[in-house]
Amino acid sequence: MDAILLYILLAAAGLVLGVFLGLVLGKRMIESRQGNLEREGKKLIEDALREAERIKKEASLQSKDQALEVRHEAEKEVRARKADLIEEEKRLSNKLDQIERKIDILDKREMELLNKEKGFVKGEQELAERKKALERIIEDQRFKLEQLSGISRDEAKKMLMESIESEARMEAAKTLIRIENEMKIQADRKAKNILALAISRYAGDYVAEKTVSVVPLPNDEMKGRIIGREGRNIRAIEAATGIDIIIDDTPEAVILSGFNPVRREVARQSLERLIADGRIHPARIEEVVDKVTKELEVSMREVGEQATFDVGAHGVHLELIKLLGRLKYRTSYGQNVLQHSLEVAFLAGTMAAELGLNVKQAKRAGLLHDIGKAVDHEVEGSHASIGADLAKKYGESPRIVNAIAAHHEEVEPGDVIDILVQSADALSGARPGARKEMLESYVKRLEDLERVANNFEGVEKSFAIQAGREVRIVVNSSEVNDAKATMLSKEIAKKIEEDLTYPGQIRVTVIRETRAVEYAK
Repeated sequence: MDAILLYILLAAAGLVLGVFLGLVLGKRMIESRQGNLEREGKKLIEDALREAERIKKEASLQSKDQALEVRHEAEKEVRARKADLIEEEKRLSNKLDQIERKIDILDKREMELLNKEKGFVKGEQELAERKKALERIIEDQRFKLEQLSGISRDEAKKMLMESIESEARMEAAKTLIRIENEMKIQADRKAKNILALAISRYAGDYVAEKTVSVVPLPNDEMKGRIIGREGRNIRAIEAATGIDIIIDDTPEAVILSGFNPVRREVARQSLERLIADGRIHPARIEEVVDKVTKELEVSMREVGEQATFDVGAHGVHLELIKLLGRLKYRTSYGQNVLQHSLEVAFLAGTMAAELGLNVKQAKRAGLLHDIGKAVDHEVEGSHASIGADLAKKYGESPRIVNAIAAHHEEVEPGDVIDILVQSADALSGARPGARKEMLESYVKRLEDLERVANNFEGVEKSFAIQAGREVRIVVNSSEVNDAKATMLSKEIAKKIEEDLTYPGQIRVTVIRETRAVEYAK
């Protein structure tokens, strides 16, 4: 036990001794290493200082060299600038010398000009005196010329201006004639081809214009039955139809009078049915009139639909179709308005096809151009404006509306189709047989044509021919030359357009001839 304890103590003492020795040795090693490090650090610092000193000396030497170089460059630049300043000073000195010499020259010239000005003043005075003398001479010569010619200066100017104006008019008229002749050759040929083709493709039927209808009777006894007891039947018919019934001495016939063609047609058909049935009394009259009115409305709608189908105008509003049907019973100047509208549609379409335009639009505008005549006795205004309002109301395009409004030139044409509808309307209404006029209005129109032509200076005689479609004017050849004849025809045509109202167009022909007469003795 004691041995074990002894070993333990020895081991502990050895351990303590080992630790002490280790500490002592470690401290010495650390101190030795620290001394080495201090020496190395001092050495590095000394080396760095020596290197820095060396770099400082080299930098100082380089900066001195650079400073010397900069100084040399600056000295060179200064010397160069001094040389430039010396040269510039020399140039300025030369310029100053030149300026002084020029100033001397200008002073001399100023003196010379002053001397000349004095001479010019004298010369101007002499010139003014000579000018006055010349003006006096010119006035004397002018006065002598006026005495010799017998006219004053103003009159001579006026005569000269008139002469120049007359020559200008002559030249303008000659140029106008030449241009017109050149253009007419082509335009007439093309227009005649188009119009001839359009007319040849359509022919319409016409009826005489009237405001009365005649209903035949089986015998004269039927007149009494139509009148009825104390006139109750005839009053019932007139009240139901709005048409006057005229019973006179005409054998086996009664006359229906009224301006509304649809109502007159209702009255005619109703009266014919009552006569055929034999039962004529107020209740039966009202029943028949009501039935005929409904049937006629259906018939007019079918007629309007057929017209739009024939023309190829699709999508027309139902109200416009009904108004087209009413045109079947409307006449104008002896021309059935529905037949006229169909003819205008076909003519406008044919011309549009020849010109490469929209055929469907041209036909549609032609068909609807007189639609206002269906209600012109019910609405205030011209049938063109009424028709345009109706077309616009029922959804027609602005192009169609304007064509309707412009076909009598109440508004300005805005498209070629407007002109085509105008031309087709004039063709349909103006060609022979299309219309019938009262004799009095026809004669008055011819007299007015001749009166307008006779009012122009140089006109000897005038003749309205071809049913008023042409006026031929014979002029005095000594007063009117060829160029003035052309201008005269235009002036007369313009005057006719302003003063007269007429269907279609009127041709103005001025005839000038020179006759030489001598007698053999």
